[in-house]
Amino acid sequence: MTKLSASGGPSGRYTTHILRALLIAAGVALLCLALFLSTGRIRLSQMGTELAIAFAYSVSIALPSMFLLNWMGQHYTERFPRLIYLFHALALLGTGSFGTLATGLFMQAIGIVPRSAYWPVFRSNFPIGIVITLVVGLTITSYETLRYKFQAATLELRTQEVERERAYKLLAEARLSSLESRIHPHFLFNTLNSIAALIPSDPMRAEDTVGKLASLLRFSLNAHRSGLVPLGQELKIVRDYLEIEKTRFGARLRYEIAVPEALDDVKVPPLALQSLVENVVKHVVAQRAQGAAIQIAGAREAGRIRLEVLDDGPGFRLDAITPEHGLGNLVARLELLYGSAGQLEVARAGEKTAVRLSFPA
Repeated sequence: MTKLSASGGPSGRYTTHILRALLIAAGVALLCLALFLSTGRIRLSQMGTELAIAFAYSVSIALPSMFLLNWMGQHYTERFPRLIYLFHALALLGTGSFGTLATGLFMQAIGIVPRSAYWPVFRSNFPIGIVITLVVGLTITSYETLRYKFQAATLELRTQEVERERAYKLLAEARLSSLESRIHPHFLFNTLNSIAALIPSDPMRAEDTVGKLASLLRFSLNAHRSGLVPLGQELKIVRDYLEIEKTRFGARLRYEIAVPEALDDVKVPPLALQSLVENVVKHVVAQRAQGAAIQIAGAREAGRIRLEVLDDGPGFRLDAITPEHGLGNLVARLELLYGSAGQLEVARAGEKTAVRLSFPA
């Protein structure tokens, strides 16, 4: 019996244990009475007295057993999961012996059993009392153990469902945040103006930019359907995004992608790397006349994947990021997907800011 369930504070738990012990005692007393009647050990005229005696035996055994088994379950089940039934059996032998002795003394004190008959009565009642105590006690122990395990499994399943729903919500928020940045009027107007300017001079590039914009919007819409995406697909979206922004910023936006092709099949959170790049474009390239140079690198190190985005901007502190920010959302998604094994770090590397994303391979 791992833990007996109870509600409320200590007084509530004690009341629950007492009521449960009394119910068990009443049931056992009725069972004993039925057995005695069926075997002819008592007559109908003795039924009331024998019922009271059986109830007294049952209460004197059930009450200490209930509290002792509950205490042992709380303190020793997790420490000795394979021996707990043996511990409970020994405890039941002890409470059964104590209850039989105590009830005999009580009946002797009130005159039901004479002093000379104490030990004969004890020897007569002890075997059946121990058998019933072990059968009932270990049955309740097994039931409570299974019930506790079922409750624990149900709680764990519900927790997993809540975490999964939270992960989907964060992914949806990331997708919406990314999509909002794409369909923001300024972004669309600037992109469409850039496309319009390219049509007379470079129609092929204008057509290519339209295709990249469509691909970017499609990926943003479909990202919530997959928990993880191949890194190669994520890099394609990053290139499309940078090329679209390059039509706007021209030479102010310079980038280099140095991620080995061997990592193309690695699964990554969708829009994770793209969020890091977008953060640089919005807060460095767009804010400085000289723009910025962006470097994107990746490597596999000691069973982990490390993705890094460097820029020559002034830098920022990760602890200043709010949960509503794109990077704040990314931190929460990493925690849900990888726990403490997923990390997002910001550091200065010489004159550059490095934002590093790492997680198990």
